[in-house]
Amino acid sequence: MTRRRYTSALMSVNPALKLPRGGLYAISDGPRDDLLAACAAALRGGARVLQYRDKSHDAARRLAEAAALAALCADFGVPLIVNDDVELAAALGCGVHLGAEDAGLAAARARLGPGAAIGVSCYDSLERARAAATAGADYLAFGAFFPSPTKPRALRADAALLRAALPLGLPLVAIGGITPDNAAPLIAAGAAFVAAISGVFAAPDPELAARRYATLFTK
Repeated sequence: MTRRRYTSALMSVNPALKLPRGGLYAISDGPRDDLLAACAAALRGGARVLQYRDKSHDAARRLAEAAALAALCADFGVPLIVNDDVELAAALGCGVHLGAEDAGLAAARARLGPGAAIGVSCYDSLERARAAATAGADYLAFGAFFPSPTKPRALRADAALLRAALPLGLPLVAIGGITPDNAAPLIAAGAAFVAAISGVFAAPDPELAARRYATLFTK
């Protein structure tokens, strides 16, 4: 993770909103000019968690965008999670998602405090999931379950891994090539959330796309 420092003046824009029980976990695909409008559409469509994902290095733009999204998420009562940037999450008072190359969970918890939602990518590894659960993760993400346009070389997971992770007692997030048409078996296997990037944000109508995912959790 690239280490950055941000002002703490924005703290509590999105004050430690708790994770819901499940639903669509929408992940933004910035940078894009219509980021705020697209994310608002996904939230109107029923996204229950929004992750700000931007791998660029424009710290000023990222801070401004994330602050705007934090305010938007607060309006919807939805937690904002920042992808891989603990310092940006700390500046906003929101949660963070950590991958294998990001800050350690213990360091992130020390920086963000006990109320922040911290998720960990576990890929195809039950061992990594067990370690993350022991270290205090709030949710565990597995995948990719299907070929993914965002990460075409991602490790592959299967529904059996979700069933094996259920005894860890944490919400499970399934990610990677998931569509409204192939998500049902993963939900049945134990996924509390299905995550979507292109499935929502590459759609012509992100609100309608999000609603199609959201309806999977109302049946």
